[in-house]
Amino acid sequence: MRRIIVALALICTSAISFAQNPFQYLLIGTNADGKDGGIFVYRFNPNKGEATLVSHTETGYPTYLAVSHDQKYVYAVNEYPGSNDGDVSAFALDKPKGQLTLLNKQTTAGASPCYVSVDSTGKNVVVANYNGGNLSLFKTGADGSLQPALQTIGHEGYGVNVQRQEMPHVHSVVFTPDEKFLFAPNLGNDRVYKYKFNATDATTPLTDGDPQYYTLEDGYGPRHITFSADGKYAYVMTELSSKLLVYENKDGQFTEIQSLPTAKVGDKNDMGGADIHITPNGKFLYVSIRGKANEIVIYKVNTDGKLLEVGHQPVGLHPRNFMIDPTGRFLLVANRDSNNVQIFIINKNYGLLEDTHTTIQVNKPVCLKMVPVK
Repeated sequence: MRRIIVALALICTSAISFAQNPFQYLLIGTNADGKDGGIFVYRFNPNKGEATLVSHTETGYPTYLAVSHDQKYVYAVNEYPGSNDGDVSAFALDKPKGQLTLLNKQTTAGASPCYVSVDSTGKNVVVANYNGGNLSLFKTGADGSLQPALQTIGHEGYGVNVQRQEMPHVHSVVFTPDEKFLFAPNLGNDRVYKYKFNATDATTPLTDGDPQYYTLEDGYGPRHITFSADGKYAYVMTELSSKLLVYENKDGQFTEIQSLPTAKVGDKNDMGGADIHITPNGKFLYVSIRGKANEIVIYKVNTDGKLLEVGHQPVGLHPRNFMIDPTGRFLLVANRDSNNVQIFIINKNYGLLEDTHTTIQVNKPVCLKMVPVK
């Protein structure tokens, strides 16, 4: 009888462990098209850090992805190289099969779309157009498809870096956790734009904030922004200076409280700051650096929102994007020029990264997203 009780206890413990770490679909967007590009869907085991290929969808240069909050739809920007056009595509996600089905496409009304976000209602999709120097908002239909652009908002100005800041370059569009605002870092004119957001407005969901934008130091080139879960702090990763900026956020009003250098390798013309993410528990923040550095920089998040550098983790070539899995146990890096995705274990006490030496071979990976299998 005692053996039976022990066995049942082990089964229950195993079941609880599995429930805490459900399998995920890992969606990989690439900077390529055809059979070697498009979007790849893998089944990711968060208990072992392993992934197996499930499906592949051909679509042109899907360089950034966003998943609707109900997990039924995936939106991808199509960043066609050398073209003055760009698209955003809507896909339905068949969870039982792990397959994507194209619903429709819309032009983004701007060249080189590089980022896409969808609000929690699933009714508003916003795209950043890098070479268009603007952002576009799309309403969605009941089936998740995209309507033509409802709003297209252009930016003006340029920066001191004549090669990279010759015109406005909107690089990301991110909602605050409470979705009262949307922020849009512009690499080309060293500004972070603020918009008030009303999800139910049928004509102008985005309106200018007050102030309309925050100005950074000349030549910083802001790229990506993220927020603490409670929205009290904002973190801006710059590309051209690889500086990491920390702001206190009070209802959309930013006050800078910290500025940190990140890359220790390279020179001022080859810094390459890229992506930024915070662990689900809010304890650690990571940024990726391309250029000569090719690394992930690790920070501890203090209770006052400020950061303490913990270490640097070498990765593959050109880590344009990375993600932290929902358990907070794994960090996955998309190394575009190494043609792979590296999988690291996050040390829960110190935030340091341990290389599992497990990689996913994918052509030009540049965006990673996860969706629960069930």
